[in-house]
Amino acid sequence: MDFTPTEEQAAARDLATRIFGDLATPERLTAAGTDSDPELWKALCAAGLVGAIEELGLLGLVLLLEEQGRTTAQVPFASTCVYGLLAVTAHGSPEQRERLLPGIEDGSVVVCGAFPAQGGVRASEVRGEVEQGQDEQASTRGELTGTIPVVPWLRDATHVLVADDQRGLWLTPVTEAARVEAVELTAPWSAGRLTLDGASAERLGAAGVDLGGQAEPLLPRPGSSTPSPYADVLATARTAFAGLQAGVCAGSLARAVAHVNAREQFGRPLATRQAVQLRAADAHMDIEAIRVTAYEAAWRRDAGLPYATHALTAAWWASEAGQRVVHAGQHLHGGAGADLDHPVHRHFLWGRQLDAYLGGGGQVLQELGELIVSEEVRS
Repeated sequence: MDFTPTEEQAAARDLATRIFGDLATPERLTAAGTDSDPELWKALCAAGLVGAIEELGLLGLVLLLEEQGRTTAQVPFASTCVYGLLAVTAHGSPEQRERLLPGIEDGSVVVCGAFPAQGGVRASEVRGEVEQGQDEQASTRGELTGTIPVVPWLRDATHVLVADDQRGLWLTPVTEAARVEAVELTAPWSAGRLTLDGASAERLGAAGVDLGGQAEPLLPRPGSSTPSPYADVLATARTAFAGLQAGVCAGSLARAVAHVNAREQFGRPLATRQAVQLRAADAHMDIEAIRVTAYEAAWRRDAGLPYATHALTAAWWASEAGQRVVHAGQHLHGGAGADLDHPVHRHFLWGRQLDAYLGGGGQVLQELGELIVSEEVRS
């Protein structure tokens, strides 16, 4: 394993650091409220950072999401890259890639994900005739019906990647048949409730597999080392959002360290107190655990190695350790940490929201145990 960034990954990370640092300021975040920042989104796309993920890989995305997390920048960067660019690149047909990727890269197509599958969406396939030169996958259309209570970044999206009740993947545009109602989350993620009423959609990934009424498995099928499209997108999302959590936590701790170095009590900086030092040290170790497990999962995906258990490990650390760190960051600010308008409180909200979005430590740990047992049985 080698997590050292390539020259291209390091250059993209440095560029992201400058853009987020210049535009995701506390003042702009306050002005945005619970909405995203369209100017920042345009700047990221114009700099080519969204399109670069196709070459930088998941590890490159994790590095960039760390920089977003440090500033809690309100843009649909993670969702568009995971559920849009990487999902289409890995599982879309050549026609879908040619049609969709340019819009995703320039920012005109914003994708969010109705993930993980909640069993609330039914898909009915409509197969048209396959035109000459067009593969079967590209011709598969369908209609989606159902409701997803919460979809992060839905209010910004032009398209939604939906997992149906059989874990099939469908890309549907946000139109009249896909009703959006605003939902406020712990963090300001422009979320919404998605109601689909016969919404037109196109299948992403392998079509026409008869599973006998069973949902698409999370493990590879017998004789194959390749995970299903649903399993791959889910593991990719867990890894990416774990990287985002590493940045959120690092930003929280950096603010706390600056505060305890500047704040004096009884003539001495708070940073000289052993209890403060130990609390900050524990938070630092938690952040490193989140970061290294996210890096490993991302590196394994980029290398074409199995990484489902590694993605769950990263998600567990991001969930469990993440909430410890943002609590510590707020606590080390003392009374200032209780101020809802203080920048550190934003990190607290993001950390708690990411904990919930990743599934919570107990739930993730149970899934990890079940997956390990299943793999042992299969072997």
